[in-house]
Amino acid sequence: MKSHWNIMVVDDEEVMRESLAAWLREDGYVVDTAVSGKDAIEKAPQKEYAIFFIDLKMPGGVDGIETMMEIRKLHPEASVIIVTAYATVDTAITAMKEGAQEYIVKPCNPEEISLLVSRIIKIKNLQRENTILRKKLTKQYNFYDIVSKSSKMVDIFSLVKQISSLRSTVLIQGESGTGKELIARAIHFSGDRAGKPFVCVSCAALTESLLESELFGHEKGSFTGANSQKKGKFELADGGTIFLDEIGDISAKLQMNLLRVLQERKFFRVGGIEEIEVDVRVITATNKNLAQAVKEGTFRDDLFYRLNVINIQIPPLRDRKEDIPLLVNTFIERIGPEVGKEVKEISECALKLLLNYDWPGNVRQLENAVERAIVTCKSRILSEEDFSFLNSKSSETQEWNIPHDMTLEQLENQIITTTLQRTHGNIKEASTILGIDRSTLYDRIKKFNLPRN
Repeated sequence: MKSHWNIMVVDDEEVMRESLAAWLREDGYVVDTAVSGKDAIEKAPQKEYAIFFIDLKMPGGVDGIETMMEIRKLHPEASVIIVTAYATVDTAITAMKEGAQEYIVKPCNPEEISLLVSRIIKIKNLQRENTILRKKLTKQYNFYDIVSKSSKMVDIFSLVKQISSLRSTVLIQGESGTGKELIARAIHFSGDRAGKPFVCVSCAALTESLLESELFGHEKGSFTGANSQKKGKFELADGGTIFLDEIGDISAKLQMNLLRVLQERKFFRVGGIEEIEVDVRVITATNKNLAQAVKEGTFRDDLFYRLNVINIQIPPLRDRKEDIPLLVNTFIERIGPEVGKEVKEISECALKLLLNYDWPGNVRQLENAVERAIVTCKSRILSEEDFSFLNSKSSETQEWNIPHDMTLEQLENQIITTTLQRTHGNIKEASTILGIDRSTLYDRIKKFNLPRN
């Protein structure tokens, strides 16, 4: 309905101001008026205006262009139409450059005004419908902050609902950046343990001794620096869920300790003599092939079977590209306000570029790419140019030729060195690009004695 759209007419000439307002009211619009630029700026915050008709030449120190610039800060989505009796090419260019949608010359023709406003409102109605539809779709395909309409992911959501209130251990497998922790959280918060703690531990981030203390706690004086008793993550998660990420990286000793906890639901703190009993559901995740690790003898088979009671395999983003538009819209809606940018959508060409990209870092890499594009873009619509850094990475890979006399170790050294340089030493981003754990990357940096940047 037309009455849903508010319009403001800003003109110091009463006859022009009231005539234009009367024409628009006859067409069914809600119209307010302002006698000057200053008056308009003061009134603008009081309503959500769709269109502003602003006279170019007004007394009082604030002309039409200045008024428009201030109005656009308050209503970035509003359409501004500059009205003037002194039409020149220079003023038209200036008005358009500063954000005016249209530029009309006095005396105004009521029929032309009606057609112009009707055209603008029709576009705004379509934009509003698209926004509502996009939000509905995002909500429809949103499962505990995981956005997907892929049939594979929908099957996983169904499985999560079935197992959410069970005590059985869950092993989540998938490449880095696919959202393993999000699935673990969905299992916890959709089940009967939702009101209890959800505790995360990254098993690759700590040494064996530190991880043992982190998981099981320690007694005062049990080692140098243990100045007081400390509860471990298993104790803190009592009644709830503990999520052990990158479980494939734990040592043989910790594998044995974890196996005992899973079998008996009991453990000792480091340096302790009192056995502690807990009720904790264990969910683990890895991007490694644990079955292969068992064959190679680097992972205990009895622990693997204990962990692998319920197995969830998360597909990589390249196998569910139908999720990319949904994910991009979700990231735009969240990241734009977070970084203070008024980005509303993505162009078809830019979206096609993202759909054609392989995303070795999966959803996490896509999110980082959208954030980078939003931060650097100069428009409210993300363009193909805003994602040019993806093209440059792709072309670099295609043009690179492997020297015929290079060993595998030298090749690995060069790839890691190049990636670290490209990411300016950002370990998280580099490991995502390379498709390896951060702990593995740290090992390679140490092995090859590489500089971080």
